Amino acid sequence: MDNVRVRFAPSPTGSPHIGSVRTAIYNWLYAKHTGGTFILRVEDTDRARFVPGSTEEIMESLRWLGIEIDEGPGIGGSFGPYLQTERIGIYQKYARQLLDEGKAYYCFCAPERLDEMRKAQEAAKQPTGYDRLCLQLSPEETAKRLEEGAPAVIRFKVPQEGTTTFHDVVRGDITFENRLIDDFVIIKSDGYPTYQFASVVDDHLMEISHVIRGEEWISSTPKHVLEYQAFGWEMPVFAHAPLLVGPDRAKLGKRHGSVKFMDFIEQGFVREAIINFVTLLGWTPGSDEEIFSVDELIEKFTLEGIVNHPVVFDREKMTWMNGVYIRAMEIGKLTDLCLPYLQKAGLTPENPTPECIEYVRQVVALAQDRLKLLSEIVELTDFFFIDEPPYDEKGVSKWLRKDYAPEFLSHLIPALEGLSDFTVEAIDECVRKVGEEIGQSGGAIIHPVRMAVTGRMVGPGLFETMSVLGRDRVIFRLKRTLELLQAS
Repeated sequence: MDNVRVRFAPSPTGSPHIGSVRTAIYNWLYAKHTGGTFILRVEDTDRARFVPGSTEEIMESLRWLGIEIDEGPGIGGSFGPYLQTERIGIYQKYARQLLDEGKAYYCFCAPERLDEMRKAQEAAKQPTGYDRLCLQLSPEETAKRLEEGAPAVIRFKVPQEGTTTFHDVVRGDITFENRLIDDFVIIKSDGYPTYQFASVVDDHLMEISHVIRGEEWISSTPKHVLEYQAFGWEMPVFAHAPLLVGPDRAKLGKRHGSVKFMDFIEQGFVREAIINFVTLLGWTPGSDEEIFSVDELIEKFTLEGIVNHPVVFDREKMTWMNGVYIRAMEIGKLTDLCLPYLQKAGLTPENPTPECIEYVRQVVALAQDRLKLLSEIVELTDFFFIDEPPYDEKGVSKWLRKDYAPEFLSHLIPALEGLSDFTVEAIDECVRKVGEEIGQSGGAIIHPVRMAVTGRMVGPGLFETMSVLGRDRVIFRLKRTLELLQAS
């Protein structure tokens, strides 16, 4: 189609999860690739499951990802409103059309009867579905019950003969037997439409050209096709992305760890890595390449690249990919991204001075090669911000209890105090020279100094660390360690 219009249509029933984010990314990439329009439509008619704040969280997630919405709530467009609860009259109008044409009917069956019917069908090993009891009601009886205020839903009248076939870009032609398709509800007793009805009406009226969504909606698609046919509307192109599974090949869920999108942000995944990794969860560029910029993904993304088999969500690989992006990031940007984590941990003030930000930048630069998640900046660098960092007990036993350690530190302190410049090169030369004076070199002097100034056995380059910490902090920590050794 020349005019590509795609939509991301989430239900505000909680925090968006990684699967729904993939749907948003695929629709957006396809819109950008084709020069089309990306629409956000909020399907909020399931009031029983509605969670306040979910709509805002969905929109915030898209903003964070850098996904531009062309039409949607708060943005506008020629096909609004974009909240389904503001379109109730539209759905009732089209439901009335189906009723008038004999393609839908009122159903007054109580939930208890439907439950008993379903249990009996299951016990008899029959396909479950509505038994069409209310289809036998006369128009007069139906009108009477409605006038008396009897609770009623509106059901779509599914043809009992033949099959329904639709073409999926990913899987080819898919066929369902009509006798196995239930007379599904299109308008609930509260007057709100079901997803099965509202989504079709909206996709038609909003001129959606391509419906790109998850594999779980394949079983609903024949119902949608029957509705398009009942109205005489042109159908969109369907493309169903594959199921996401955990390492155990079970459908991705809480048992595999958090899959809430906001949790990934909190853990410190960066935008570019998420878009790159999530896009590859069910799409292939036709090569073995794995690292793509957003612009490259836009250029390469096609529906034909979507695969037709379940895809394992590999959290370790996602973390690895995030590290690749972090290591390639400009240090100023990385500092800005890391700062909130340091502030939340109470290591830096809420309103840092320019001098504080510069210090953080130097610290982040030392940790950059070891960061895989932004949140790791706290654990990797907290000793830069704590006056008296705790000692690793194993390191104390292994390195600070060496016979020569007190003598070494007692000589090193005045030597460092006397340096004219506290540069990496000057510190390196000084530490090694003092070590030679007491007959020690290499790790025998490096590790005790690292323990004294950081409290840790591992970390960034020692001399770079000391230079960033500054002379005053280093001398204070060396003296503190020496006093502890002399007192023990």
